[in-house]
Amino acid sequence: MLKKYIVRLTDEERETLQQVVNKFKGSSQKVRRARVLLKADAEGPGWTDAKIADAFDCRTKTVENIRERFVTEVLRSRSTASPGSSRPAEVAGWRAGSQADRAASGSAAAGLRIGRCAVGRTVVALEIVEAISYETVRRTLKKMG
Repeated sequence: MLKKYIVRLTDEERETLQQVVNKFKGSSQKVRRARVLLKADAEGPGWTDAKIADAFDCRTKTVENIRERFVTEVLRSRSTASPGSSRPAEVAGWRAGSQADRAASGSAAAGLRIGRCAVGRTVVALEIVEAISYETVRRTLKKMG
């Protein structure tokens, strides 16, 4: 069967996954996912899904899901991250959220009551991010109290 999602790890990704496996860093599921990805690497061992499933006591569908999730997340993070940045989009989103915090708290310190939409527009106008969702602003302001 042809694989739809082929894992091709960069040296950096391979090193990070290897550290997770060697140090048992994170949950057991995270370590298992890292081991599966290392074995599924097309430029590495390139094991079949059936062989990986046998080695790690899981179903082949689990291996397929891990590969699919990894490939789609990597593509999504590479397409939405700022140029020259190796940080995933999620990290960039949190950074934008913390800067929205500062924008909102600055206006609150000045005695202004500012709405969520205004904070979002301010963050975009200051070119901190290209776009920010209403939900990210809401969660950030909720954390601020």
